[in-house]
Amino acid sequence: MIRDYLQLCWQSLYWIVAGPARGKPVKLSTVLRQLVLIGVRSLPMVLLLSFFMGLVLGMQSAYTLKNLGAEIFVANLVAVSFFREIGPLLTAIVLAGRCGSAITAEIGTMKASEEIEALQVLAINPVRFLVSPRVLAAVMIMPSITIIANFAGNFGGWTIGVCSLGLDPNVYVNRCFDALVFKDVWTGLFKSTVFAALVSTLACFWGMRVEGGAEGVGRATTNSVVSSLVAILASDVLLTGIFYFL
Repeated sequence: MIRDYLQLCWQSLYWIVAGPARGKPVKLSTVLRQLVLIGVRSLPMVLLLSFFMGLVLGMQSAYTLKNLGAEIFVANLVAVSFFREIGPLLTAIVLAGRCGSAITAEIGTMKASEEIEALQVLAINPVRFLVSPRVLAAVMIMPSITIIANFAGNFGGWTIGVCSLGLDPNVYVNRCFDALVFKDVWTGLFKSTVFAALVSTLACFWGMRVEGGAEGVGRATTNSVVSSLVAILASDVLLTGIFYFL
């Protein structure tokens, strides 16, 4: 199974990189459609969840920092936490639950109805036609969604800081920018790119392995979401450990 997954990843990367040189590029219209489905339509959920998480993180950190007379450090904690960790992780979870399951169900339905076999009969490579556009779109749009999630989460922290703790709005914003360094930004964006690649490839992989009709589609969708969440958390631990020593 792992070998099949790695082979799918390699074929998908091959068609993205080498496809144009062979005169068989990834179809642009499909990529644009997936950018809308994965990115634009996920924004409301990402914004809402990130804002709520910012509120929760602001309240939880203020509970302890207020006893120390250090409420102003709520801004530092929320800013660094979101840009380094929570923003990419939360966005990836939304991507896995909303878009990954949809991709698996779509490709799985095609597999169950033998549409993928029909593509092969027409000499159309299923990986180039179905997998590569979705992987490329997810990797392209994920950093942008993560940045938006970061600002939404920090707005939630700002709301708690200003409305509940009585902090000056401008001081809070300045503390956020003072707390952040360039490493906080690029490590978070790198994580989001890795998460996007994992979620999209796993979603396509399970969709291509569907067997048994509608029941198989449901089983593959469940496997897709579960394996994506495990892969997100495992890679997050690995990347966090690497960046810690850099």
